[in-house]
Amino acid sequence: MSVLPFLRIYAPLNAVLAAPGLLAVAALTMPDMSGRSRLALTAVLAVIWGAYLLQMAETLLKRWAGDLRDRTPAIAIDMLAVLVPLAAFLLEGTPDRSLYCAVWLLKPLRDSTFFPVLGRVLANEARNLIGVTTLFGVVLFGVALAAYVIERDIQPEKFGSIPQAMWWAVVTLSTTGYGDAIPQSFAGRLLAGAVMMCGIGVFALWAGILASGFYQEIRREDFVRNWQLVAAVPLFQKLGPATLVEIVRALRPRNLPPGAVICRRGETGDRMFFVVEGRVSVATPNPVELGPGAFFGEMALISGEPRSATVSAATAVSLLSLHAADFQMLCSSSPEIAEIIRRTARERHGAAPMA
Repeated sequence: MSVLPFLRIYAPLNAVLAAPGLLAVAALTMPDMSGRSRLALTAVLAVIWGAYLLQMAETLLKRWAGDLRDRTPAIAIDMLAVLVPLAAFLLEGTPDRSLYCAVWLLKPLRDSTFFPVLGRVLANEARNLIGVTTLFGVVLFGVALAAYVIERDIQPEKFGSIPQAMWWAVVTLSTTGYGDAIPQSFAGRLLAGAVMMCGIGVFALWAGILASGFYQEIRREDFVRNWQLVAAVPLFQKLGPATLVEIVRALRPRNLPPGAVICRRGETGDRMFFVVEGRVSVATPNPVELGPGAFFGEMALISGEPRSATVSAATAVSLLSLHAADFQMLCSSSPEIAEIIRRTARERHGAAPMA
């Protein structure tokens, strides 16, 4: 239960408020701005700071009341957004006080789900990332050393020491190529070409490791979510772990709003559906509603005939869909479940059409 429910309106405004606040900070650095404009922009910053103050108060009171757990980063960001500009106003006497409001850059990240995922990816792939980073460091120093030996007599002002050559090595390895330092000798140009190719390879390794890590993490999250959805269907609760894993991989979750059409009469039936949450309405001469744990659409898969009824979401509904090929797999691996589905289909066929 929220301690200050009227303050909830500030929670979704992190990014909305941060954008004009940061634009105001940027505008206040313009030297030719009039005093009236500066005053208006300062008022904007004050209003945004006040909104963040209220949000911080709500966050702290909810934490104190026990309604908010494991949200330390959100609390820290809320406090920084308020205390840093306040400290700048009280302690800093220069016109640059508004620059401290740049801490609001953190506000759009407060409720982001991306950074926890990024943290897990970096933790999981830390060994590989450290290995590639070590390789980058070795190549960087080796290239700077080679450039120093080759070019020091030709361009002592740019390659007169290894630290000076390292700048050229970084620019070339990253394939940025600022052009402020260019090897003049033939050997130096050959070295530069090889360094560019090495740089492409190193950055490709970094990108590949991160892409693979994100894929594995998202796949794991999807598997866990689908497992929870499948486990909520009574029909699957007696399955063994191995069979359940195959079902989880085969089923696809769908969330639909009220009134959405799930399948139409006359369509080719290429999948069946299991209701996890909510209710669906089957448009038959005597309309039928199906709730959690029910399934429909199996008759088209069994008989191969077009859909016999239109099914729509009576409420917001969470479904799991099973394609025809996966339905055959389920029938072969779980004869008991296949028999339940076929028996239900026969009963429905004798009573009324059921998609």
